Amino acid sequence: MDLPNPVLAKVTERVIARSQKTRSAYLQRIEHAQGKFPARGALSCANLAHGFASMDDNEKLIIKVGREPNIGIVSSYNEMLSAHAPYKTFPDLIKTAARENGGVAQFAGGVPAMCDGITQGNAGMELSLFSRETIAMSTAIALSHNMFDAALCLGVCDKIVPGLLIGALQFGYLPTIFVPAGPMTSGLSNDEKAKIRQQFATGQVGRDALLEAESAAYHGQGTCTFYGTANSNQMLMEVMGLHLPSAAFVHPHTPLRDALTAEAAIRVLDLTVERGNYTPIGHVVDEKAIINGIVALLATGGSTNHTLHLIAIARAAGILIDWDDFDELSAVVPLLAKIYPNGKADVNHFQAAGGVAFLICNLLEAGLLHNDVTTVAGKGLQHYTKEPKLIDSKLTWVDGVVQSLDDKVLRSIDAPFQPDGGLRLMQGRLGRGVIKISAVAPEHRKVKAPAIVFDSQEAVQAAFDRGELHRDFIAVVRFQGARANGMPELHRLTPVLGVLQDQGFHVALVTDGRMSGASGKVPAVIHLSPEALLNGPIAKVQTGDMLIIDAEAGVLDVEIDEQTWQSRPVAQPEHQAENEVGFGRELFGVFRAAAAPAEHGASVFGALVGENSPEQI
Repeated sequence: MDLPNPVLAKVTERVIARSQKTRSAYLQRIEHAQGKFPARGALSCANLAHGFASMDDNEKLIIKVGREPNIGIVSSYNEMLSAHAPYKTFPDLIKTAARENGGVAQFAGGVPAMCDGITQGNAGMELSLFSRETIAMSTAIALSHNMFDAALCLGVCDKIVPGLLIGALQFGYLPTIFVPAGPMTSGLSNDEKAKIRQQFATGQVGRDALLEAESAAYHGQGTCTFYGTANSNQMLMEVMGLHLPSAAFVHPHTPLRDALTAEAAIRVLDLTVERGNYTPIGHVVDEKAIINGIVALLATGGSTNHTLHLIAIARAAGILIDWDDFDELSAVVPLLAKIYPNGKADVNHFQAAGGVAFLICNLLEAGLLHNDVTTVAGKGLQHYTKEPKLIDSKLTWVDGVVQSLDDKVLRSIDAPFQPDGGLRLMQGRLGRGVIKISAVAPEHRKVKAPAIVFDSQEAVQAAFDRGELHRDFIAVVRFQGARANGMPELHRLTPVLGVLQDQGFHVALVTDGRMSGASGKVPAVIHLSPEALLNGPIAKVQTGDMLIIDAEAGVLDVEIDEQTWQSRPVAQPEHQAENEVGFGRELFGVFRAAAAPAEHGASVFGALVGENSPEQI
């Protein structure tokens, strides 16, 4: 393996230096707790009796004696998410595996899990981002009983994995493994699905044809197969050493999936104090693991949501990263995967072509990942260049493929799809934001056009329906940040702007909202910070202003003289109250009021790194 890339080394050293105080404080908290095992030893007899009252006599005896570990299972199972429905049977698999290997496991608690695919474009989507915080707190509640020596976290989708990880990191002294459920089998091709969505947007097909297409794409249990936030989560958990190697993209309800689930229980027992190979999650998630996560995101064209989530996750472990770190790494990390929406293939094709093992092997050889990390599989990321197989019904890891089996989907470091990661920091007089250009054709990466200002995605759709958008323009959609309405994803804009671009118009999007991993071929500058409701300069833009987007150079600007710009008033939302009531939004008002800027993860947990309020950041 080559020496670390100089930029990788530079960014890592900067993150370590920047995080010295906060990371040290975090590790001290872990060390303070490490001498108190088994955790349930601190419980009184009444506490302990409550804790094992529902268990069978053999399990009660193991917990009473206190010499063998007890695993806490935290699950996001529900039937609303196809990706999470397989988790229904996982606790029994885990309990059996633990029992057969001398330990016990208890279902510690469930966490909420909402589906962005269901709530897109509806009021419920305004709860989505802050469901991450709710999940983190629910994870803490599940583990707060102090009964456990290790934990297994069962989650896949958008805010669920970041929330579980933020919560688990507050119990950083516990060995913890993340247990995936796997993707659904491939259905209707992503290209055909996108085509029918655009046809529906222009009235060429009706709702019946659209529903038939969507049902053919999302057709069974498992993760949606496009490379959005859910599958980006799974990629990051692998590269950050929190999964068993190559566990992410194995289909649910298969013998290999069940074997991996059982093995997660066996392995986490081995990582406990009692078994002598103590590996707490707070030591696995360190500065180098976070940097590895950024690299994997860039190398695969992963979800832009992780320019929020990775920052929030890192801060939960006392590590401070920002968009400059993403941007500098993106300049040297090549794009090695083409998965929809960045290509035609889905994650099943990616897995078949060589998957995560091939990707990690190539990035390690190029010095673009840190190998000297602690993982749940052992010391060193080289463990993740192997793949699981069932050989004579026994789970075994073998070396991954050394050549891609489909270079239209996955390539080696010597022949990347493009020389950089496709994520850019955009900055100028409108603030700071990010753009993902891995799916944007080079001829669309520079747009100079007049602004049309909107305060909602519904207003964009209405203007399109009235025939007012058949021209060159940049849609400025403001008051979509975390403080304003919870920062919902704006996927209703994707087919509309895609249709206009296909008709030959030069169009783009600038917003303080989110577009996630499903953002596609239209240039979209998102997460603009500060957001409009925090008096961000996006609130100064007026319809007709000439805007400049240069994604190659990272420029986001407005053609206006500085004196006029400085004297411009900051607009205020006209219908803010509408985003504060209904569908449970009232309950999330405290989150909206406390949300940090997007570049700080849009999180309400600033106190984790000693911050008091967003205004002080």
